[in-house]
Amino acid sequence: MIQELKYLVSILVALVLGFAIGYERKLRFKEAGIRTHTIVCVGSALMMVVSKYGFGDSIEADASRVAAQIVSGIGFLGAGIIIYRKHEIHGLTTAAGVWATAGVGMAAGAELYIVAAGATAIIMAAQCLFHANWKIFRTKKFFQLKICFICTDGETDKIKELFQVERFNRLVIEQKGEDTVYHATLNTDKEFSSRRLGEIMEQNKFIRSIERCDEI
Repeated sequence: MIQELKYLVSILVALVLGFAIGYERKLRFKEAGIRTHTIVCVGSALMMVVSKYGFGDSIEADASRVAAQIVSGIGFLGAGIIIYRKHEIHGLTTAAGVWATAGVGMAAGAELYIVAAGATAIIMAAQCLFHANWKIFRTKKFFQLKICFICTDGETDKIKELFQVERFNRLVIEQKGEDTVYHATLNTDKEFSSRRLGEIMEQNKFIRSIERCDEI
């Protein structure tokens, strides 16, 4: 019984480390939070303990086989976290974090406490660092603009210059009476405020309307 209590310490260490990782994820309102990371970490530690000590000296006992199954099994859990929405992949980092948390639990279950605690500190530090508002870590965001304007001579080049683009993603030309009306769609990484768009329309009377879509 004393020996089993010793094994239980490994699981309790995994619980604390999984809670720490999950708490950092919860603060960022991610798909997987405290409960998911804690259970994954504890479950991985439990399976490591069982695989290492549960079969005694049986010739069929092989701790590495169970450990390998933990890695592949967590992969299915991660796949359920990842979703594809509005042409963007969401949850990929969270899924990778859950996978890494399973590794922390395995280390704790194998009684590699320093490795487990160190890995937890590294994972949390990396998450905080990569979420810092530094330009090198920012994902470039694109905005879609739909512009309707009258074209007589050189207005298309003027539009490209105003919005700093090289081409239109979509262009529809319509004849209305004596006017040639262009409906242009373009993507830009420059964020134009509603005030700035109003100023552009005020300064360029040939522009009839501008529609901004913040997510593309």
